[in-house]
Amino acid sequence: MTTEQTPRSPVCPLSVGSPSDTTPYAHYARMDELLALQHPLSSAPTEPGFIVMSQVKELLFKLLHIEFGTARDQLADDLLDDALWTLRRAARVQQVLLVSWETFSVLSPVEFAGFRDVLGSASGFQSAGYRRLEFLLGNKDPAMAAPHRDTPGYDAVVGQLHEPSLYDAALALLARRGLLTPDDSTDRDVTLPYRCGAEVEEAWRSVYRDPVRHRDLHLLAEALMDTADQFARWRYTHLVTVQRMLGAKPGTGGTEGVVWLARISEHRFFPELWSVRSTL
Repeated sequence: MTTEQTPRSPVCPLSVGSPSDTTPYAHYARMDELLALQHPLSSAPTEPGFIVMSQVKELLFKLLHIEFGTARDQLADDLLDDALWTLRRAARVQQVLLVSWETFSVLSPVEFAGFRDVLGSASGFQSAGYRRLEFLLGNKDPAMAAPHRDTPGYDAVVGQLHEPSLYDAALALLARRGLLTPDDSTDRDVTLPYRCGAEVEEAWRSVYRDPVRHRDLHLLAEALMDTADQFARWRYTHLVTVQRMLGAKPGTGGTEGVVWLARISEHRFFPELWSVRSTL
């Protein structure tokens, strides 16, 4: 370092400015507030665990939203290597999310019934965080924003509906690489699902048939498949877990319960990446 250079100021220790009634760790991560957010409404010993793990899943949804949003923006900026690294991180978060169902699956029907009544009409179906995640990945349906109307999360859900999805960004990259005709439409309704069809499948087929020439796009295709695969497993595990706890009873949020979950478990993100496999 020359004498003309000014040394960078050191980062202030976390303990500086921390309240005297907590630790720097608890202050940094707001642990005291976080751990005070569990308020069981029954005396059932299993209800605290249900609340804690429901909150854990919401935090994981938030983290995945950050990661997938970052990956989308990196793809839009042609930073494919960076996007692949981000999707690698997201895949680990998805694994934790999938394992989170294990804590619910060990609840017996009697144990769940011990506090189910206090849930009222509360249901994971009403999760604004999960809805934003679905929209970000490309599974867009304006009607799915309706359950969040008149709630603090409504604007964020609707805002996500009007943003390009991760798959939109991937397909735009394929177009810039010459594998798809550019979508120059200025009136495309971004609240509808991504561009789809035979041309999209053909673009992915070109990538898979020449993975050496399209090495980075091949890695992207498989990273997106990892994402879609983990979500398919998450939905199926959700279905089996609810079936184990509730049988054929209707869901607390007014859905058909297992029947409804069985139907949505058939959905696959990035469908052309699935269908192209039948043609290779």
